[in-house]
Amino acid sequence: MRLATFIDRSRNSGPRFGIVRHDRVIDVLAAANTLRRPVPASSVKMALTTGPQTLPVLNELADAADAKGLYVPLANVKFLPPIPDPSKFFCVGKNTKKHREELLANKMLTEIPNEPTGFIKLVDTMSGDDDDVVKPNDITTLDYEPELCYVIGKRAHRVKKAEAMDYIAGFTLTNDISAREIQKREVVSGTRFWTAKNMPGFAPTGPYILTMDEVPDTDALWVTCDVNGQRRLRSHTSDYLYKIGDVLEHFSRYVVFQPGDLIAMGAPSGVAVGQPNASELYLKAGDDMVISFEGIMSLRTKIVAEK
Repeated sequence: MRLATFIDRSRNSGPRFGIVRHDRVIDVLAAANTLRRPVPASSVKMALTTGPQTLPVLNELADAADAKGLYVPLANVKFLPPIPDPSKFFCVGKNTKKHREELLANKMLTEIPNEPTGFIKLVDTMSGDDDDVVKPNDITTLDYEPELCYVIGKRAHRVKKAEAMDYIAGFTLTNDISAREIQKREVVSGTRFWTAKNMPGFAPTGPYILTMDEVPDTDALWVTCDVNGQRRLRSHTSDYLYKIGDVLEHFSRYVVFQPGDLIAMGAPSGVAVGQPNASELYLKAGDDMVISFEGIMSLRTKIVAEK
């Protein structure tokens, strides 16, 4: 199932909870009201975190709504971040061998970690599909990091690696947009990327959440990034050094993850900073960027100039 938070442009409505099916979106609340049925869940977070009984009921509601023509054409939909209010947006860092080499070469890594590392994206940096993200005028090394991002389905504390997938309710795309010159300065000063990765809009996420039954294996996905129609990178999720089981076991020893929290798995190799022609690849105002799970879903971001 594909679960979304969206705006119906044709009605100029506020945020709605929907189920995405091909070229249409079922507005769950509107469908339930029209069909005189109970509302199984009123948000993506609620759908994923209120127990195994919720998704089958939502699917049945969507079938009934589809049969009655109760849907919003995809052309009328503006996708928002699917879970706009996680208590935590946690990011794994330095999680592929080649990306570590890229960071080392550019003096943005001072050690080779022997365990999972992480940092926090502030929740209010999230942006949605087809949103504009402002490039500050004084930032010249704006980079892309398309990543697999998991959704926590239930409270997770002291989770064992073998049981980790029992705590995962879905996954989506996120783009850890990074200002590399700021990141380099923060590494030198001993801080952890707070400014470089937390400017407004620097966490495009979505366009929707896929439940775990949508793909056979989230460790077998191709992640891509295209800018202005040109392929910038293509990386495989099997390249992650630490899988979600490693990450959840390591950090949940002391950190409590709440239902609806997001965990992004880290940058792939092939980002601009690691390329010999990096100065040509860094994002500029006017760039149209699309990250994807190849053949499954895509997330578009437009880079615009600061006014």
